[in-house]
Formats: sequence, C-alpha cells, structure tokens
Amino acid sequence: MNAVPVKTEEVSAQPRRSATFNLQSLQPVASERHLVIVVERLEDWASYLPSDDVISAQDYLEHPLPDPPGKRVQVINLCRSYRYLGHGYYCSLLAEARGHNVIPSVKTISELTRKSLYGLALDDLDKRLEHALHDHPYDETEGFTLNLYFGQTDLVPLQDLARQLFEAFPAPILLVEFRKRDSWHIVGIKTGAMNRLRDHQQDQFAQSLDSFSRKIWRLPRSRRTFRYDLAILHDPAEALPPSNRAALDNFIRVGQQLGVDVELIEKKDYSRLAEYDALLIRETTSVDNHTYRFAKKAESEGLVVMDDPTSILRCTNKVFLTDLLKRHHLGMPATEILYKDRPEDMEQVASRLGFPLVLKIPDGCFSRGVIKVHDARQLQEASSELFEHSVLLLAQEFLYTEYDWRIGILNRKPVFACQYFMSKGHWQIYNHKAKGAEINGECRTLAVHDAPRAVVELAVKTANLIGDGLYGVDLKQSGDRVVVIEVNDNPNLDAGIEDAWLQDDLYALVLEEFIRRLDVKRRGLAG
Repeated sequence: MNAVPVKTEEVSAQPRRSATFNLQSLQPVASERHLVIVVERLEDWASYLPSDDVISAQDYLEHPLPDPPGKRVQVINLCRSYRYLGHGYYCSLLAEARGHNVIPSVKTISELTRKSLYGLALDDLDKRLEHALHDHPYDETEGFTLNLYFGQTDLVPLQDLARQLFEAFPAPILLVEFRKRDSWHIVGIKTGAMNRLRDHQQDQFAQSLDSFSRKIWRLPRSRRTFRYDLAILHDPAEALPPSNRAALDNFIRVGQQLGVDVELIEKKDYSRLAEYDALLIRETTSVDNHTYRFAKKAESEGLVVMDDPTSILRCTNKVFLTDLLKRHHLGMPATEILYKDRPEDMEQVASRLGFPLVLKIPDGCFSRGVIKVHDARQLQEASSELFEHSVLLLAQEFLYTEYDWRIGILNRKPVFACQYFMSKGHWQIYNHKAKGAEINGECRTLAVHDAPRAVVELAVKTANLIGDGLYGVDLKQSGDRVVVIEVNDNPNLDAGIEDAWLQDDLYALVLEEFIRRLDVKRRGLAG
C-alpha cells in the first residue's frame, strides 16, 4: 500500500511590518526585576533595535552577572538550540543555578525532547481541537504547523489552546504540529529558533516578546523594597474557599509588616508563577484540577509552595490516609474498602461495621461525597451512586459527636485548635442542602494548650506522616477514644474563626515559615 502524501501548511502571520523593537522602553523606573535576553550570537538580534539587555550565550556562561541590588533577574533564553549539553541547555541550567528566573527552564527543555514525556499533557488539549477548528479553513487540510510566540498566535480559534500549551511548556517559540485523521490531534511539539524566523514572523515574535516582557514587570505599589514576593492562589467565585476575603487581606497586611509582598493571583495567572518566590494555595485543592498543576509548576520553578504536590496527593485521597493510619497503628474509625467489581462483599462489610455506617468517596471534600446509610437498601443505593465516580469506596463506622476537632499543624507543630460543631439538625459540619448561614455549624477556637492533649498529640503524629507543610487534622473524641477522620492539606484559615485566638499572629506564623524556608534556600544558593 502506497503512503498518501500529507498536505501540510504553515500558519502565516500578519502582513509585513518593520520589526523594530526597543526593550529599554519597557523597564519602569522602579522595576524590581532585571531583564536579560540571551542570544546564541549577537547577529541573531540584528533585526531589532539595540538593547543593553541583550548578551551572547558565551558572555552569559563565562561572566556571571552581578545581581542588581533589590532586584531579581529574568532571563529569556533565545539560543538557536536547547540540545542537551549545548549552549542553550547550559544557559538555562546555569541561570537556575544562579537563582535567575529563566524561560525555558531545564525541566521544559527535557520534557520537550521526547513525546513520551510531554504526550500525556497533550491528551486533554486534543479534545479542544475539533471544536476550535470546526468550520475553519484549516479544517479542510490534513495537517499544519503552528508557530507560537510566548503563547501567542494570530489564529484566533486556537489562541486559548496556544495559551495552555505555553502554560504547560513555557518556551519563547514553540512549533506545534497538527494532523487530522478521524479527528484533529497534536502529533508533535518542539522549540523553535529566533534566527530562523522570516520577516513577517519576526514582526509577530517582536510583538509577543513585547507583550510578555510587559507582563513580567510588576509596578511596585510603594517605594518599599520587599524581601520576598508571595503569590496567593485563590478563586473569588468559590462558594466555600479555604480563606475568606478578610483573611486574604490580613495576609497582605501582615506580609507588608514582615517585608513580604503578598499578591492575590487566580487560575489565569499560571504563566506568571516564575515572577514569585513562593506560592500559598488558598483555593480548594484537587489532583485533577489547576491547583495541583500550580503546585507542580511552582515546585519545578524552585518556589517555596504550600500546599506542595506531595501533600495534595496524600491528603486528597482517603484510601491513602486509611492505609497510612493502619500501618502506623494510629486511632481511626473502623474502616473497610469497598470494590466496585466485588458487590458480594457489601453484606459482610455491613455486618462487621453495623448500621448506621458512612460511605465516602476517596477524594471528597467539605463533606461532599459522604453519605450516611441506615440499612442494606440505602447501602446499595448509595454505593451505586458513588461507584459512578470511583472504583473504590470507604465504608466507615458512624461515630456521632457534638463537634469535630480541627488541629492546625505547620511544620510539624500545632498552631491552632478549633471545635467545629455539626450543622443545625444535621450529622455533618456542612449541610449542602441547607441555605444561607445554616450550611455549616458554629465554630469555637481555643489556644492549643487548652485542647485535650491526646487530641493534639494524635494530630501531630498523623500530620508528620504526610510532610512538613500546613495541614488541618480532623479528629473525633468520644470519652477516652480519639480517632482521626481526615487530614486536610488546605485547611481553612478564615478571619473570625481559625484566627479568633491568635489574631494576626496566625498569619504571621504562616508567613514567617515561608520566610524561614526562603532564607534557607537563599543561603544554599549563596553557598
């Protein structure tokens, strides 16, 4: 069978314009960052106006730049190739070693070398292609290559996709190859080279670099120089956020007192993460949404991050916690795992745990995916409903208490203690069927030393098995019995609730832990 030639096209940019570009005009007088553009050869910049920010790769490698006082360095690596152990590779590698923010990072370079490394990230994006290219002229072709410059394209239907590709693989120039079989697919992605751009492509590249460069400058709100920049990821539209707006404002205010510039960011700010020194996630976390991607990217960029990706993985799945507590012989309610493909176990599990019992989906939060059942019929109905979302469920003995304990743990030490009372007329803290203020019960915050010693000690032991981040351990106490219900990697820190005892000191404790870790990191780089 003869191979059928594939018709391919390259997406053209806008009509020819003069590729003049002056980076010096981009820098605000009080900028807190210093821009360095590295090119393999200085003649690669010949199409653009001269700039003191442009240096050759050889100069960057041989002559480390002194860090400007009070500023951090942003490196845009425009070398012709990023091949392993080549000039481009070493420029990014040494930029990271020098504590500079660099695009592309070594991680991005490595991921783009083999489709086996980057292919998984493209699966979800493929699904958007068919809709984006429907009824578009390119839908009549069998394939084309799209040039992306800092996540920008003039092909409007694919702009959102271009942004997502840049967020996944931050690189100045990406060449993305599309093929249509039964449907559209991304079949390849690699970095491009500035020196190979044609005249009209240089225009588009210059505009995109201009736009990107302006984004990385954050005009200071005051003349004060801050020790560190901390981003707080939040969702203003979230119904039950981990921190209310007053708490976020407190983080900003207390941060200024401690010399930390705290800025609120949202999902759309993913590509800006490298601007910051640290990330605090104040949005409900999940492994399958953007919060986990933020944590992973922040960690790969060298930021200090809470919640770190490992903590999110461990805390958001109750099956992991169940196994962890059992292996370490720590107190927990009697718990068994139900398997979707073994319905015959249902009766035996019910007889061992007794009714009522509680069914839980492994990654539920805020009391969602948790159902109390009183008999075999309800058990069958509830398990059928929850098995639609997970092949494993947790069946747990029902323990009624008037309130749950929440012990906040930071870097292996208890920092706050709360009593969360059950929602009015309900058996859980949250009643999602209720309206208004009755959706959750009352809260009472105590000094840690006023909480039962057994509760605090079990909370600390449990959190220490997860890591050294910020956790909220939920426990129940009935007589002398204390059991762990769950560990939250993203515990509530709300103004008027968790801060009721410590007030501003609660926010200061969190921020001072960031400062401590950043100071350790800085000393390590200096050494």
